[in-house]
Amino acid sequence: MAVMSYLEAGKAALAAEMRDDASVWALGEDLGRGGVFGQYRGLVDEFGPARIVDTPISEATIMGAAVGAALLGTRPVVEMRFADFALCAVDELVNQAAKARYMFGGQGRVPLVARQPIGMWRSSAAQHSQSLESWYAHIPGLVVVCPFTPADNYGLLRAAIRCDDPVVYMEHKDLWAMTGEVDEAADLPLGKARLVREGSDVTLVAWSGVLRAVEAALPLLQDGPSVEVIDLRTIYPWDRDMVLDSVRRTGRLLVVHEAVATGGFGAEIAATVAGALFGNLKAPVRRLGAPRIPIPYSPPLEEACKISPAQIAETVHGML
Repeated sequence: MAVMSYLEAGKAALAAEMRDDASVWALGEDLGRGGVFGQYRGLVDEFGPARIVDTPISEATIMGAAVGAALLGTRPVVEMRFADFALCAVDELVNQAAKARYMFGGQGRVPLVARQPIGMWRSSAAQHSQSLESWYAHIPGLVVVCPFTPADNYGLLRAAIRCDDPVVYMEHKDLWAMTGEVDEAADLPLGKARLVREGSDVTLVAWSGVLRAVEAALPLLQDGPSVEVIDLRTIYPWDRDMVLDSVRRTGRLLVVHEAVATGGFGAEIAATVAGALFGNLKAPVRRLGAPRIPIPYSPPLEEACKISPAQIAETVHGML
């Protein structure tokens, strides 16, 4: 298997799909120069400016063009630079792309991928640091994906490009440099979680960049409770079966995410588990998420917004 960074894995996935399918193309600001993080670097040399398309600085225009092109039979990959900027294109994505297949009785489809880098990263401050996956999970018609490993960024991006529904694909900016083995032959389906670690006392469900804090918390729990860790990978549809099966065995659930706790997707998981397994639970379901404040520019204040390994370990101990 090849060793790639998270960023390189995403670029390799897009290139592979473009080689396999001439209807796949990408559009966004500065893609010809490699994109804001370099995740498109070199692709224009192979595929040309007709398939790696530089656009004006107008998110609504970019998304609107992609929706129309998808309805006409192509598979556009839309680069939004930051998830925060994609809010300028919410009407095109939420009111048009997400609803077209239903409103046209299945006669039209919008197989586009909207790449939206998310998360706190290097003091990017309040307008460049948000994790908004729960917003899109709320919208019927959208698929929402949050890969964590380079292998998942490769496999899930390929699956997202092949999907016949619009996919909001959210890559965490703090993971770009993370490296790992990538099996380019693996077929990763959307909607299937990854069992990171088996355990018997507590089920911990997380996704995206916060899994780094989860991994750092595990040594703090080495001589204590046995924690089963699940990487959700796809926010919607999410893998209810894996989560419910795990909590049936452990009797305890902790959901951890970087997004604001209020209205976060952890609440959906908590409500589902509490409703389905009320009689099996040995402790109340717990959630950890960011406070409901704008993300500060100041590095110490930004750090205070993040979920820490110590918080996770303390919460797990408290559940027992």
